[in-house]
Amino acid sequence: MDTAAATPLSFRDATEADVDALVALVESAYRGDSSRAGWTTEADILDGQRTDPEGVRDIVTSPDSRLLTVEREGRIVACCQLEHRGEHAYFGMFAVSPEQQGAGLGKAVLAEAERRARETWGATEMHMTVISVREDLIAWYERRGYRRTGRTTPFPYGDERFGIPRRADLAFELLVKPLV
Repeated sequence: MDTAAATPLSFRDATEADVDALVALVESAYRGDSSRAGWTTEADILDGQRTDPEGVRDIVTSPDSRLLTVEREGRIVACCQLEHRGEHAYFGMFAVSPEQQGAGLGKAVLAEAERRARETWGATEMHMTVISVREDLIAWYERRGYRRTGRTTPFPYGDERFGIPRRADLAFELLVKPLV
C-alpha cells in the first residue's frame, strides 16, 4: 500500500501567503517536462504559462471565489477554484501534483469541492470548462457524473496569460453535473 496515499488530507481555503506555491503546483501539473510525470499535462497542446501570481491572487481575494488548497503532511499537493455563480458553482484551476496523480487524490478533491459548493452556497449544479481536445480528461469527469453540453467558448488565442497554443483547434467545452 502506498503510504502517501494513506496519509490523511487536509482541506483549507488558500491565503495570499500560498500564491507562489499554488502557481508552482498548477504549472507543474500542466506545463513543461515536469507535467509529463502525471497524466493531466497540456504540454503537447500548449506552451507558456497556465496561470500567474496575479490570476491566483485574484481568485484568493475575490469574495465569491475560493481556492481550495489540499495538503498532505504539511505540503500542498492539490488545489481547485470554486466560484459561486448563483444556483451553480464553477470549478476550475484544478491541479494535482504530478507525482501524486493516479492514486485517487483527484477524486477526493473533486468530491470535497462538490460537497462544499452544495453546503456552503446551496449550489445545485457544478459547471466547468475543459479544453475540448482533452478527451481523456473529459472521460475522467464523465465517469464522475459530469456531462458534456456541446457548448463551447473559443480559446483566448493571443492572450499568453493562458498559454501559447501549439494547435489551431482549441476551445473550451462546458461540462455540468447536478449536485442534488
